[in-house]
Amino acid sequence: MHESDAGLLAPGRAGSEAETATGDHAFLQAMLDAEAALARARSVSGLAPPGAGRAVTAAADASRFDVRELALRARAGGNPVIPLVADLVAAVDEKARPFVHRGATSQDILDTAAMLVASRTLALVLDDLGRTAGTLERLAAGHRDAPMPGRTLTQHAVPTTFGLKAAGWRSMVLDARDRLRSARTSLPAQLGGAAGTLAAFSADGGDEAALELVAVYARELGLAEPLLPWHTLRTPVADLAGALAFTAGALGKTAADVLALSRTETGELAEGSGGCSSAMPHKANPVRATLIAAAARRAPGLAATLYGSLAAEDERPAGAWHAEWEPLRDLLRLVGGAARDAAELTEGLRVFPSAMRSHLGLTGGLIVSERLAAVAARRVGRARAREILTGAAERARDEGRPLAEVLAGEPAFDGLDLAELTDPARYTGCAGPLTDRALERR
Repeated sequence: MHESDAGLLAPGRAGSEAETATGDHAFLQAMLDAEAALARARSVSGLAPPGAGRAVTAAADASRFDVRELALRARAGGNPVIPLVADLVAAVDEKARPFVHRGATSQDILDTAAMLVASRTLALVLDDLGRTAGTLERLAAGHRDAPMPGRTLTQHAVPTTFGLKAAGWRSMVLDARDRLRSARTSLPAQLGGAAGTLAAFSADGGDEAALELVAVYARELGLAEPLLPWHTLRTPVADLAGALAFTAGALGKTAADVLALSRTETGELAEGSGGCSSAMPHKANPVRATLIAAAARRAPGLAATLYGSLAAEDERPAGAWHAEWEPLRDLLRLVGGAARDAAELTEGLRVFPSAMRSHLGLTGGLIVSERLAAVAARRVGRARAREILTGAAERARDEGRPLAEVLAGEPAFDGLDLAELTDPARYTGCAGPLTDRALERR
C-alpha cells in the first residue's frame, strides 16, 4: 500500500500545522473549494441555476476522492485538475453536471487552490511570528542593559547589550510579518479560461457578466480580485516567494546567533530543552535553532525556482507553471515549520548574563580601546592617540596584562580613572535607547 510523505526526512515541518495545511488532502480540498466557488459564483451571477452551486459545493468534499488515484491519473494530462473534474462531474446530479468547471481551465483551478493553501498557511505562520515577536519583546526589555561582547568577523569588537540584540531579532521578525501580511492580502483568485480572455464566460452571459463573475468568484473564495488573468503574469507567486524566503532568512538570523552563542565554550545562551545525541549522553543540542538554520539555507533555492518561472511563454506556459507547484509547497512548509520552531525556541531560550559579562573581560580591557583612543585624541591628537593605543594593545597582549595597567602613567590619561574607562559595561553607547526605540514598533 502506498504511504504518503510522513516527513521522515523533514523534522523541521513534521507535525506542524503548516504541514497539514499544505498536504495533498489540503491541496485537493482547495481545488474542490475553487470548483465549488466557481459554481456558486455562476449561480449568484445568473449564469447557472441556483441549485448548481449548492450541488457542486455539497459534492466538493476531499474525503470522497482518492488522492493517490488522482495523482496517478494526473500523469495523462500533466495536472491533477483534469481527473478531479471528471470525478466531480460524476459526483453531482445530472442537472448540475453542465456547470462543473464550465468555462474554466485547469490552471484557473490549480492556481486558485495554491492561493487558498497559501492564505490558510500564512495565517498559521503569522500567528507563530506574533508569538515570537512577543517573546523577543520581553527578552529585549528584560535584558535592556545586560552588557555582552559585540562580535564582528567572529572577534570581540566593542560592547553591546543582549537587549539590543534581541530587539534586532524582533525587528526582523516584524519585517517578515509585514511582508507576509501584505502578500496574504493580495493573493488573487485566478479565472481566465483557456487563454485568459474569459471568452467562454462571455459566451454564456456577455462581457459584463463575465467580468462580474470574476469579482463574485474572488469574493466567494476570500481572495483578491485580479486585475487580469495571470496565467503567465506570475507576480503573485514571485511576491509570495520573496516574502517566504525573507521570512526564512529573518528567522535564520536569530537561529544563527543562538547557535553561535550556545557553543559550549561560549555558553551565553541555551535552548530551553535541547535535543539529545544518539552517541553522546551529555549533549543538549540546539535543535530548534538548527532546524531553522536549515530552512533558511533551503528557502532561497526554492524561491529562485519560482522567480525563474516568471519567464513563462505565451498565454499558458509549458513547464514554467508546472515547475512552481512543489517548490511553492516546500517553501510554505519550510517557513511554517521554521515559524513554529522559532516560537518554541524563543519561548524556551535561556539567557546567561553572567557569562556575557564575564566574556567582556577576556581581552583585559582591549574591547574598549576605541573609547580610550577617543579620550586620548582629545588630549594629544588623533594620530598620537592611535599610536599610544596600538602600542599599549600589543604590550597588553604580549605580556598578558590588563590594558588599564599598561596605560598607567601614560601622560595622555593623567588624572583619568582608567578602571572606569576600561569597564566594558560603561561603553554600550546608545544600546539602551535604541532598544527602547525598536520596542515601540507594533
